[in-house]
Amino acid sequence: MDLIDVTHEGAVAVVAPGMRRLDAAAAPAFKQAVVQLIEGGAYQLVLDLQAVEFLDSSGLGAMVSILKAIGGRGSVVVCNARGGVMSLFKLTRMDKVFAILGSRQEALARLGG
Repeated sequence: MDLIDVTHEGAVAVVAPGMRRLDAAAAPAFKQAVVQLIEGGAYQLVLDLQAVEFLDSSGLGAMVSILKAIGGRGSVVVCNARGGVMSLFKLTRMDKVFAILGSRQEALARLGG
């Protein structure tokens, strides 16, 4: 499976991690792949966490780094976070930092894709 799967819906890049665990082992490569996408001009991102079953602080840190890489040039929306992944967003209050929506369609609508 690929590190990330990227599809484009208009000006929005939908990034789906290709791993079930976004942890210390996978987070640096995930972050690097998405930051390269941003450097290539993708400033409207949906991070679709449908396949991610486990997220730790390293994975969350990678997502914060992605948000910082976009800066004021665009937006990041998270979708399909569930179970323990959503619990970590709430526990760390990152659900106040990231827009987290229930479906890819809602996330695309939020970004106008």
